[in-house]
Amino acid sequence: MRVAHYFAYGSNMNPARVRERGLRVRAIRGGRVAGFDLAFDKRSADHACGHANLVHRAGAVAEGVLYELHGVDEILRMDPFERAPVNYSREVVTVETATGTVAAWTYFANVAVRRDGMRPDRAYLDHLLRGRPWLSEGWYARLAAWPTADGAP
Repeated sequence: MRVAHYFAYGSNMNPARVRERGLRVRAIRGGRVAGFDLAFDKRSADHACGHANLVHRAGAVAEGVLYELHGVDEILRMDPFERAPVNYSREVVTVETATGTVAAWTYFANVAVRRDGMRPDRAYLDHLLRGRPWLSEGWYARLAAWPTADGAP
């Protein structure tokens, strides 16, 4: 399958972060993935806080930012930042958009680096909030109200 889209639900919802990481994109829009919900159960490098992950949950829908990539090999630029395949596995999901469905790459945290009950720190969560232009009001409000590990509002 030749996939030229990337669905970001974590810190890569911040387009500036994606540009800094060298990912070349043609377009950005919002998207939703059915059957998954957001969790912060991926241990950060210092194990002090949680990073974003998608977890299977019947009836749930996770929102994120969908990047149209310059080519099918473009996603390889993101693998080192996600430490794939060590921390995350890269898989194809079906993303619902305002104009139909699209096959896109996304990353799922591997079991070895997951732990329940974790929270993101404020700086990490701020990257997710930068995706606001492409998120529904409800999803943005949910993210903005998420409790953080450092207790910062």
